[in-house]
Amino acid sequence: MTRLRIAGSVLAVAAQLGSCTTMSKDQCLAGAWGEKGYADGAAGYPTSRLDDHAKACAKYQVAPNPAAYESAREDGLRSYCTFERGWAEGRAGNAYYGVCRPEEETVFMPAYRDGLRLYAVEDALRTAQGALSSAEARIDNRQDKLEAKERELAGEGLTEEERGRIQQVRGEIREARRSAREARDALDRAEWDVRRVRRELADRYPV
Repeated sequence: MTRLRIAGSVLAVAAQLGSCTTMSKDQCLAGAWGEKGYADGAAGYPTSRLDDHAKACAKYQVAPNPAAYESAREDGLRSYCTFERGWAEGRAGNAYYGVCRPEEETVFMPAYRDGLRLYAVEDALRTAQGALSSAEARIDNRQDKLEAKERELAGEGLTEEERGRIQQVRGEIREARRSAREARDALDRAEWDVRRVRRELADRYPV
């Protein structure tokens, strides 16, 4: 399942990368393919990244230098395919393109998976915090509406339609409070998961 999730994120990010210009006119005309290759390797980009550069530079009649690019990219990958970088990439939730050699993956991938694991529970925590804030904001908003309607009711008679609206707002408040309770429960679980995963990883990583 982990490999499937990683593969899915790779495809999604690859589609995004292919849809944007990867080099400016000045970069294409400068033709520093060695520098570009090293930077791409250090960032963990796959070989297909050169195809994106070629498309970006074709409009300026500039062709890449594959040999210079790939040689430098291999040098850049040596700084990428490490235990420390695997952890950092996972912690950031970044995609992995399968660029490391098998012997390097034995070092990179365990740290990358652990980083992704912590990223996932922290992301769930952020989602739960957002859901609770949203539910609480809905309660405040509906409560303000209800108070305004009740002031109108005290001042003058309301139509049946307006009375029905008050009941509707009260129902919305009950629903928002229910959502807030569920969000608090989810937040408690997410906080517990983050503490658990951090404890489990604390002896290997700076968490």
